[in-house]
Amino acid sequence: MARSLQTSGLAVALVSSVAFALSGPLAKPLLDTGWSPGAAALLRIGGAALALALPCLLLLRTTGARILSANWRYLGGYAALAVAGTQIGFFSAIQTLPVAVALLIEYTGPVLVVGWLWWRRGQRPTGATVAGGALAMVGLVLILDPTSTSSALDPRGIAWAAFAAVCLAGYFLLSGHIHEDLPPLLVVGVGMVGGWILLAVAAAVGLLAVQTSTDPVTLGGTQLPWWAVAAALVLIATVFAYLTGIAAARRLGARLASFVSLVELVMATVLSAVLLSQTPGPREILGGVVILAGLVLVRLGEPEPESPLPTEEKCVAA
Repeated sequence: MARSLQTSGLAVALVSSVAFALSGPLAKPLLDTGWSPGAAALLRIGGAALALALPCLLLLRTTGARILSANWRYLGGYAALAVAGTQIGFFSAIQTLPVAVALLIEYTGPVLVVGWLWWRRGQRPTGATVAGGALAMVGLVLILDPTSTSSALDPRGIAWAAFAAVCLAGYFLLSGHIHEDLPPLLVVGVGMVGGWILLAVAAAVGLLAVQTSTDPVTLGGTQLPWWAVAAALVLIATVFAYLTGIAAARRLGARLASFVSLVELVMATVLSAVLLSQTPGPREILGGVVILAGLVLVRLGEPEPESPLPTEEKCVAA
């Protein structure tokens, strides 16, 4: 029974990673037709909030609203960092960077967490964690290639991807404070609503540009109506991805699910090549492999995560 549950959980986790990996390839064509990162983020987060509203309201009938007030700081941090911050950072980054490169930079967030805890709290990491962090930084240097003048990546895109990584790191630092009785689905739903409100307020006061377009979108060499791609971004790359990610974490446990979620990095590269013709060069492939190996070592060297939530991207990176 346990083996069957783990097998099904592994399958669900892989499906979830593929769904999350679609977010960049689906958002990039919208940005190319004139959508601003703020508009794309509001669309994705707002659509997900609407889709998750009913399940969350049903959950609140059993848990009670008091559990939200007891965790308001964590939920506010989740909304600001894991939802609004990572989305704006990632979508802004892929305006000028290949999707896979932006995602790889964002995924160095766990390495930042290790460094912060070591520096500020004196929590010395294990040897495997230190080695993994060093490997991830080497891979990052390979991708960024600071010595190159002919194929230099856009500094603004790098800065936005780094901002997304910092937001992801902030979310990880907050995740240890989640109340064990707070359902993951409720965290995601409330986070989506809070993140959308934050971005909507920023747009209303002029801090966030919101521009849309109804021009057809080219995806995989085929022209599609903008609304079809927008719907896929919300329903498949957000709602479906989060729900399957939560289901996988419950079957596999947070630690194993977090390892499987690294498949997103690979699938984002494959899907970007197929749908966007963004084929990585040898140096980027090598850097990606090194970063992936480093992240595996980091996760092997650290204790079981306390939060069962998908990471993201899952903070919607993704």
